[in-house]
Amino acid sequence: MLIRAGYELVLETGAPTPLISLLTIRPSRFPDLRTPHRIRTSAPIPTHDYRDTFGNICTRMTLPAGRTTLSCDFTIADSGLHDRQIPSAIQHEVRDLPSDVLIYLMGSRYCETDLLCQKAWYHFGHIAPGWERVQSIVDFVHQHLTYGYRYARCTRTAWEAYNERVGVCRDFAHLAVALCRCMNIPARYCSGYLGDIGVDPVDGPMDFHAWFEVYLGGEWHSFDARHRIPRIGRILMACGRDAADTALTTAFGSMRLAAFKVHTDEVMQAGQDVATPLTIAA
Repeated sequence: MLIRAGYELVLETGAPTPLISLLTIRPSRFPDLRTPHRIRTSAPIPTHDYRDTFGNICTRMTLPAGRTTLSCDFTIADSGLHDRQIPSAIQHEVRDLPSDVLIYLMGSRYCETDLLCQKAWYHFGHIAPGWERVQSIVDFVHQHLTYGYRYARCTRTAWEAYNERVGVCRDFAHLAVALCRCMNIPARYCSGYLGDIGVDPVDGPMDFHAWFEVYLGGEWHSFDARHRIPRIGRILMACGRDAADTALTTAFGSMRLAAFKVHTDEVMQAGQDVATPLTIAA
């Protein structure tokens, strides 16, 4: 299938403000692009891309004083298949993990493994290592937290989410990541697009989405504690230890988000009567 996706962000500053954005899709998806993927600015602003230590594409620019719109619109090919399910994927012994994966066992800004370790072993110590244990963590987080935009707080950590029992998609991902790491399962936080393909549409504004990946059987596999079930059409933008590594924008000065839109739509192809309208559930 083909998916058309993109965004429009309106940023407001009172003075020239340096900015780093992680709004480009992950390089692994570049071969799937069917149209160019470019960050467009409403004013002629010089931009420069670089790749960070996690392999994400970061874009540097300096916003002028006033309002600046960042936008993107692209079409990408997708398999149309659900997230891969490989229950036989093994959990590696720590001594056998690749060195570049070890960082995803460590505690981080929003994932306090030291505080959650005892809880994790209490809840999941009796579960068989590997896929079954990760799925148990996904099921637990999905049931433990109540989702809602009214619960959004940019400073909430995994430990706070565990105790407050509320959150948005990033909180579901942070708690699942932290619990996996406590069980010696490498886990990384992911951000990107996820349209409602193959599920009932959500009546609400579209947004970017957060999920997580775990390293089992020598590969990274996608899991989603917010939605719990395998989904179709994930478009990965960035991954890292937690949301601090994957922030959509980081401004080095005062900046206000004045408007925000995201779109993700399945493209009508030959032989289809109508296109399937999609919204996104964060």
